Amino acid sequence: MTIAADTLINGALAATEAGVVPATIRKWVQLGHLVPAGRQGRAQLYRLEDVFAAERAARRKAQPAGTG
Repeated sequence: MTIAADTLINGALAATEAGVVPATIRKWVQLGHLVPAGRQGRAQLYRLEDVFAAERAARRKAQPAGTG
């Protein structure tokens, strides 16, 4: 399955695409690293490009100083 970068996806699919658990997506939102781009009912929707940007930022922050 191919997903366009501007397609809105739910948190579960966002987590799958980023290789994390859904709780991580919720944590990124709580910390302000990821902003929902819309809603479908009660579900928050995210742009795939925003999910990947949040994932890259989280990985950079997790790297020990002096590496990478």
